[in-house]
Amino acid sequence: MGSEESKGWRKAARGLVVKTVLVAAGALLLKRLTRSTPRSRWDHSRFVALSLSGEKFSREQAARDPDNYFNIRLLTCPAAEMVDGSKVLYMEQAFWRTPNKPFRQRFWLVKPCPKELKCDVEVSSYAIRDMEEYKNFCDRPKDQRPLPEEVISDIGENLSTVLLKLCGRGKRCLYEGSTPPGGFPNSWNGAAYCTSELSVLKNNEIHIWDRGYDDHGQQVWGPKGGPYEFKPAPASSIGHLLPLNFPPLQAMDKNMEGSYLLQE
Repeated sequence: MGSEESKGWRKAARGLVVKTVLVAAGALLLKRLTRSTPRSRWDHSRFVALSLSGEKFSREQAARDPDNYFNIRLLTCPAAEMVDGSKVLYMEQAFWRTPNKPFRQRFWLVKPCPKELKCDVEVSSYAIRDMEEYKNFCDRPKDQRPLPEEVISDIGENLSTVLLKLCGRGKRCLYEGSTPPGGFPNSWNGAAYCTSELSVLKNNEIHIWDRGYDDHGQQVWGPKGGPYEFKPAPASSIGHLLPLNFPPLQAMDKNMEGSYLLQE
């Protein structure tokens, strides 16, 4: 019996070794395949467009620092798609007590960065030709919104453009970026130009830091201590804002968190 038990043990051990080798080989193959088949540039922009969409609030930040930050509702949803595949999002900001009275309305155009630039996603902010027509756009039933072709014709002046890069390993963000050096012309409240910084974080959180400066480089509007931190409302309240073919936000988040191989 001892001999048979020894043979059985050796057989089991060989089987375990073979299984371990196969698992290791499979993992190595998967790693090589992942490296050899990078995701397209459009996967970057699609994910950023998804992350920007939804209802988000700066509630926690306002409670933590009420002297410098308000509780603002940021509401964004898909509005149209350009011929080249670029996503047009409608964005509005309002104080949380008066969500039906937005104080800022914009179109965001999200697309891959031009190949000559060292970035992954380009997010451009555009004025809206008739803002009254778009108030509470995302809260309305789809049959009561301007049609996609109307949206495209109502895209006005380019106000700013942020160039986003995929964040490195170990960072809290997924994407981050800013306007090019020198910012964009802006005359509000005595400003000569404006700058903008944008970060897409895990758990569908985004940070926005818009600031205006005068001719002498003195800041004349925008928060001074850091960006506005917008965290998503409960998932149940944003489901109607997203296209039906968007995958769950958490699944997309996990997928992007582990993927640092996105490239052209």
